Amino acid sequence: MKKMLAMLLTAAMTLGMLAGCGSKDSGEGGDASSESDKAYVQDKGTLVIGITDFEPMDYKDENGDWIGFDADMAKAFAESLGVEAEFVEIDWDNKILELDGKTIDCVWNGMTLTDEVTSSMACTDAYLNNAQVVVVPKDVADKYQDEDSLADLNFAVEAGSAGEAEVSARGLNYTAVTAQADALMEVAGGTCDAAVIDSLMAAAMIGEGTSYADLTYTISLNTEEYGVGFRQGSDLAEELNAFFDQSYEDGTMAACAEQYGVQAALVSADSAEE
Repeated sequence: MKKMLAMLLTAAMTLGMLAGCGSKDSGEGGDASSESDKAYVQDKGTLVIGITDFEPMDYKDENGDWIGFDADMAKAFAESLGVEAEFVEIDWDNKILELDGKTIDCVWNGMTLTDEVTSSMACTDAYLNNAQVVVVPKDVADKYQDEDSLADLNFAVEAGSAGEAEVSARGLNYTAVTAQADALMEVAGGTCDAAVIDSLMAAAMIGEGTSYADLTYTISLNTEEYGVGFRQGSDLAEELNAFFDQSYEDGTMAACAEQYGVQAALVSADSAEE
């Protein structure tokens, strides 16, 4: 009888140890869908934001600090969570890998809400309207006023961007570069005939009074919207939606947008919820 009780006790202890190990493993291996991403970010004390150099959304000031409409809103959101905002430049084509690998916590960089993005990330509601526009030298702009005129051009586009998707869908010739800013450099340097970039970037970075005074943009290839992406299953997407709603209501988002000249592109809170 004593031997049987001892055997039963040993078996019970073994099962308890195995159950404990199983619980620990599932906790450590869980993703954002099985644990709070908000708690993860707050525990480590930083919100790591994946970006590229993209004026007026994310760019550096004369002191080397990241500023811009997205950067300033990201700092404010991080503050609302009680953490620091940390900006990391990423290869845009690898943004989903960076996010899933937890080298960044979100992609907040004028990101177009494409099917690929919305199926791979937990995304916020749209907060800005945008379009992909064709950029060419001013002295030849009159030749490129419709899509048919683009057939023989060699474009520079950011790899993995909405701009690349638009030129690819039309069967146009293009060279993929690391960032939209690099695409402008290719056109300015004469190594590519044209670029396709975000309209908000074009408005801020080309034309009179900019570093690219000899460039202009002609036609739009689409209309689109920006959103912020988190890991799949993350609770931070809804947290940021609530933050956006509050920022619309108290006027801080409009003030920030006006500071960077993107106020006309703001999506109203009511429109974002539809």
